[in-house]
Amino acid sequence: MANPQRGALFGSGPFRSRDGLSSRSAAPAEQLQLRVDPIYGDLDDEITGLHHKVSQLKYVAQEIGSEAKFQNDFLSQLQMTMIKAQAGVKNNMKRLNRKIIQNGSNQVIYVVLFALVCFFLVYLCSKFSRR
Repeated sequence: MANPQRGALFGSGPFRSRDGLSSRSAAPAEQLQLRVDPIYGDLDDEITGLHHKVSQLKYVAQEIGSEAKFQNDFLSQLQMTMIKAQAGVKNNMKRLNRKIIQNGSNQVIYVVLFALVCFFLVYLCSKFSRR
């Protein structure tokens, strides 16, 4: 299981990696020296490939962030529009109730009939437009 050539390549450093990297103690404590075995020379290509993938992921994450911001702004605008529409409907309902009380209940029947006729016409138009 142990490879004698591999052990010779790594030396006797305290931190050994089975992937060909080893560290040696340096005089200053902040420095760390790495030695790459020639067998694993294609690590630069792998690192470049990983760097490219990380760059792509960063770009995708930025695009997702900008899309989320756009959707959030859109939802805020939609919410404001809905609040304004709700206030308008509420005011119109108050006015309609006042008119009904002032003019009598016969007006309600006319309004309901008018709404039903409008609905029926829209229904018929949608039926014939599909053909």
